[in-house]
Amino acid sequence: MILQRNQDLKIWGYADAGEKITVKFINKAYHTTADQNGNWSLMLPKLNAGGPYTMTINEITLKDILIGDVWVASGQSNMELPMRRLTPLYENEIKNANNQNIRFFTVPQKYNFKAPQSDLDGGKWESTNPQTILDFSGVAYFFAKELNEKNKVPVGIIHTSLGGSPVQAWMDEKSLKKYPEYLAEAEKWKNDDLILSTESQERSLSKAWYAELDQSDIGFNQHWEKDNTNDSGWKTIMLPGSWEDQEGPFDGSVWFRKEIILPKGADQKTAFLNLGRIKDADITYINGIKVGNVTYEYPPRWYDIPKGVLKEGKNIITVRVINGSGKGQFIADKPYYLEIDGQKTDLKGEWKYKTGAKMEKMAPGQTFIRWKPIGLYNAMINPLINYKIKGFIWYQGESNTGKPKEYRDLLSTMISLWRSKWNKNDLPFFIVQLANFMERKDEPIESNWAELREQQRQVSLNVPYTGLAVAIDSGEWNDIHPLNKKTVGDRLALQALKTEGKKIIADGPVYQSMKTEGNAIILSFKPGTDDLVQGELTGFAIQQKDGRYQWAKAEAKGNKVIVWNDQVTNPVNVRYDWADNPDGNLKNTSGLPASPFTTEKN
Repeated sequence: MILQRNQDLKIWGYADAGEKITVKFINKAYHTTADQNGNWSLMLPKLNAGGPYTMTINEITLKDILIGDVWVASGQSNMELPMRRLTPLYENEIKNANNQNIRFFTVPQKYNFKAPQSDLDGGKWESTNPQTILDFSGVAYFFAKELNEKNKVPVGIIHTSLGGSPVQAWMDEKSLKKYPEYLAEAEKWKNDDLILSTESQERSLSKAWYAELDQSDIGFNQHWEKDNTNDSGWKTIMLPGSWEDQEGPFDGSVWFRKEIILPKGADQKTAFLNLGRIKDADITYINGIKVGNVTYEYPPRWYDIPKGVLKEGKNIITVRVINGSGKGQFIADKPYYLEIDGQKTDLKGEWKYKTGAKMEKMAPGQTFIRWKPIGLYNAMINPLINYKIKGFIWYQGESNTGKPKEYRDLLSTMISLWRSKWNKNDLPFFIVQLANFMERKDEPIESNWAELREQQRQVSLNVPYTGLAVAIDSGEWNDIHPLNKKTVGDRLALQALKTEGKKIIADGPVYQSMKTEGNAIILSFKPGTDDLVQGELTGFAIQQKDGRYQWAKAEAKGNKVIVWNDQVTNPVNVRYDWADNPDGNLKNTSGLPASPFTTEKN
């Protein structure tokens, strides 16, 4: 494991009631006695970075202990996203990973609505190598790697996150006092019978929907996956794209087929099939043999093809897609190819398709009980609070974009809760701001994602010992899980290095104030972040007194930004990068982007 340097360390555990405990560590012995319930704990003095050391606790020996910095990494799927999902960008990084001084502990994903738990029921410390790294959080790994390189001390990550979780799931009962609806929800799910009956009812509804789909799917019943299927009457479609553009909206199943010709020797080769991303589920076959399937829309379709599946000459790729709600499609701007020995056959373009079944109603929804308020705090945060740490990194917010205005208060409250539980009010807390996502808009309009980013920015400005890692330039319009996690981890590390007193610029231009001059608004930025890249800027909108925002011209001159629109004679406010997926280019000479912001008073 890695223990936190430069802090008094708590060592705790269980024994027989009244048992005498001796802990030996780094040439010293410490003594205590277990209480009548068998609980014991003792404190070790502050220790310098170093190791590996051995600790003995009575007859138990713990080996290979390092002293360094320990960070808790938490949030939803973008924090959870493991290095294995980032392979296309970081293949060499993974292959060459070998660092005893970067270690991960992954907290088991559990919830509990009844009471804060004091223990985990699993998890182990692992150091970094090409196998273990595959399961490490990408953001947390790059953060740890950068800190380890710069500080030359071991870095431990306690990774505790869960895809899709809203902030209120990571808070306790007391901290949600002013949110009666969330408390009522948590109260409701304390009922085990309700959890069991909900899950069993939803399972059977789902089973029934898929059974009905299979029953009515003519392709399923006639085995259209077979390579000798007669597809002469099938329609054609250009993929990536949506069959609903041609067929109108429906839920159900659609079959796709593409013929490709492969060279001599293909039958002796393994291959890799990349089918980008598909909404929702797919089962994919080559020459009638199933090569892979994914059951929901987010993961990439990466399928390894074993030797003997491909043939010399004609090969048929067949994909059965099941879409349960929303617009079914092969996602645009993703890679679609078959690769053999480094040679890629492009699969974009014309495919044949035929509807298997149209369902009368969409697939039954699921109650994601694991996301309900309080549950994750009780099971995945409270058990950690005896473990001394350096601070927190947090990547979460996508699941709160439905009600963005309350986020600043919720997150600030959560930060104080966690600090108070660790009994250290100055624990650094670094926030990843939501990345750019979704299609570009032609006009400046309201955006929940922009509003949530503003709430995150306000937390970083108003809560002490916090920092913001801006990710507005590292997202992907067509993927809520962008691959570029190194940029995010590195920017979090800059925030950490800044709090340690390193003389670095850790932030892009931080908006500070505005003044109006004629028909222009002049923006000033926080000193130290205001060494602006000069010239024309994009991403700005200006507000006329009547309240409407219009695109604006903008220019960085010296350490100020001038914003104007010749048609707007009486400007009152400016917004920058205020959109789901904006295109602003305001940076300072450190190469760091400005956070989206508004000059409106919150």
